[in-house]
Amino acid sequence: MAHIATGHHDEALELVQDAMFKLVERYRNRPETDWGPLFHRILQSRIQDWYRRSKVRHRWTGWFRHDPDDSTEDPIQTAPDPRGRTQSNILEGEETLQQLESALRQLPLRQQQAFLLRNWEGLAVADTARAMGCSEGSVKTHYSRAIGTLRERLKDYWP
Repeated sequence: MAHIATGHHDEALELVQDAMFKLVERYRNRPETDWGPLFHRILQSRIQDWYRRSKVRHRWTGWFRHDPDDSTEDPIQTAPDPRGRTQSNILEGEETLQQLESALRQLPLRQQQAFLLRNWEGLAVADTARAMGCSEGSVKTHYSRAIGTLRERLKDYWP
């Protein structure tokens, strides 16, 4: 979820690690059944903080961006697939996943959160509401809108 929200692997790992530390620091005495929703609530808070910080940061750093030199080839990336998949199968699957990730990133943050918590994390509506800090009705609304938008944007990739 953090990777989809940030688009950066390292920053996503930092957010998850920070959320784990805060969970242990503040809620280690709570029952294990509370840890999942609490962790997701902390993580969603960290993601929102990241959005706020990055919005300010990108106002000033946008002028200085440049693309790194990608001319070197990674031998691991060019190794044959151990499962016997062809390059076209891999590319089709990767393109589909890229389209899904792109569509998820384009969703408003609350819809993105509701979709990821419900589908990828498998949380119930009540647990999702606690993790997002909103009502169950809001979760259902955000989730429904996310599903509708994703179906429309991904209709060429999923039947």
